[in-house]
Amino acid sequence: MTAKKIKPLKRYFLTILYTLKMGISNTKLWLGKRLGLIRSLKIVPFAGFGNREEIFFLGRVLKDKGIGVSQLEDSQWKNFKHMYKRFVTWEIPEVEVKATLGNISTTACTDDEGYFQISLKPDPNYLLNSPWQKIALELSSQVLKKQGDVKATNRVIIPGKNSQYGIISDIDDTIVPTGATRVREMLKNTLFRNAHSRIPFPGVAAFYQALQKGTHPAEINPIFYVSSSPWNLYGFLMELLEIHEIPKGPLMLRDLGLTKEHLISGSHDKHKLIQVERIFEIVHEIPFILIGDSGQHDPEIYLQVVKDYPGRVKMIYIREITSGRREKVIATGKKIKQLGVDFLLVKDTMEAARHAASQGWIKDTEIDTIGQQKIAVDKEEKSITYE
Repeated sequence: MTAKKIKPLKRYFLTILYTLKMGISNTKLWLGKRLGLIRSLKIVPFAGFGNREEIFFLGRVLKDKGIGVSQLEDSQWKNFKHMYKRFVTWEIPEVEVKATLGNISTTACTDDEGYFQISLKPDPNYLLNSPWQKIALELSSQVLKKQGDVKATNRVIIPGKNSQYGIISDIDDTIVPTGATRVREMLKNTLFRNAHSRIPFPGVAAFYQALQKGTHPAEINPIFYVSSSPWNLYGFLMELLEIHEIPKGPLMLRDLGLTKEHLISGSHDKHKLIQVERIFEIVHEIPFILIGDSGQHDPEIYLQVVKDYPGRVKMIYIREITSGRREKVIATGKKIKQLGVDFLLVKDTMEAARHAASQGWIKDTEIDTIGQQKIAVDKEEKSITYE
């Protein structure tokens, strides 16, 4: 069978599978409303970003399952139940969500998976007196008989005129050990641990805090997180950042579900490249420091970013987590340097921090703080036991 014949055949089967999937989802939603299984809805906003002319963010409308915050003492079974609720969702398609900033509003409609996308143009006279702006969200459509008001507030970051640079970081095996290259370990970490028991690499929180502060006393440098983890983990990841005092920022994740074009929505590499370049397009007034790891293809993705956006990347830090790709990573690093961007393959956070301090991107005084936190996290990780 030729390649030309395989493509239409694949598209045909994907269309059938997608039609079956949507039939099941629509039937479940109809039964859920009719039998009273859906009692309340929620808008799940995903933190966004923008400039003075454009604000961008995503969100989702779902059945409210009431997933609370985790506790360090939670059992593996309780962690699993929470994760199950995150992944087994009741999506609310084809409803309108209204977004308002000041006196400017816009609406968006949810897609088949309950996702919506907001692109809002702020009033030029609106006073942006903080890097973080609050966007009011409200569900405009009536879904349930006794629905009540369904509202939420989202936060979007707009870099100030004195921001020195932005930071874009991967999450898995860059901030927190995940075992993304080892399926069994990754599943164990994802399903049976929570935001308390998932410990970031030593010193990461203090290093990212230092990068966010930079050397300008009156401004913060925006941080963005780009990962191929599913949007179902958004709440978990935001909780992890907060618990471990890692600066919050927009998370750009992806939907792993079946679509008309893909059995699993998009590739890891394509997704991350699109999201990084989306940030570059909207936050276009500052250069960026890119941080990733050697486990998957972060160096190759960042190389493409350097090619596509010459002059926009200040530095690339890659955490070395596996020796299997070392030669490829070093070769990619050489290509990046040939394009005029510095590249550093580091064994730990301290190595990256010392380099950043030597370049004047963070204060020298932060090195001691990062080192002290590294020691403290090492001790904390050794003290945690798992059932």
